[in-house]
Amino acid sequence: MNRSEALAIVNQYIRNENLVRHMLAVEAAMRFYAEKYGEDIETWGMTGLLHDFDWEIHPTLEQHPQAGAPLLAQHNVPAAIIRAVLSHADHTGVPRQSRMEKALYACDEITGLITAVALVRPSRSLYDLEVSSIKKKWKDRSFAAGANRDEITRAAEEFGLPLWEHVENVIQAMRRIAPQLGLSGNITP
Repeated sequence: MNRSEALAIVNQYIRNENLVRHMLAVEAAMRFYAEKYGEDIETWGMTGLLHDFDWEIHPTLEQHPQAGAPLLAQHNVPAAIIRAVLSHADHTGVPRQSRMEKALYACDEITGLITAVALVRPSRSLYDLEVSSIKKKWKDRSFAAGANRDEITRAAEEFGLPLWEHVENVIQAMRRIAPQLGLSGNITP
């Protein structure tokens, strides 16, 4: 399997542009960490790209991502990627064991909070976004209330990184693809 095939799966099942952007953001973060730790960049990237591929057809915890796993298998997605997708949701009962599985869990929720903070800034950009801005919004539990801060904290710890170092890494990763995420804003890199 290659990235083009993974992207074809995403395009087959997802119509919501914001969901696709979320998946691209997680892919970028996963690629960043694969590079940092000397892991397989393509496998890690495809894992991030595919992790929510079934959300539109299985939009409940009773279904996502476990009902999507057989579909991934039908598309010949490697077992390690399917297992990581299953492990990124606590309710599946699939424990996170590999570094890739822990990375996916750590990158998923934080990308949404980073996106939300970037979008309320005057620049609407990742290029000038700093960790201090995330810290400021972190304290306001009504801001991006859907971003589970306890899960974000736990995920970073499980991945073995201090929270704010992890946030900085994910911002850097997302900057690499800011135009695709709609987060260039009014700044030219």
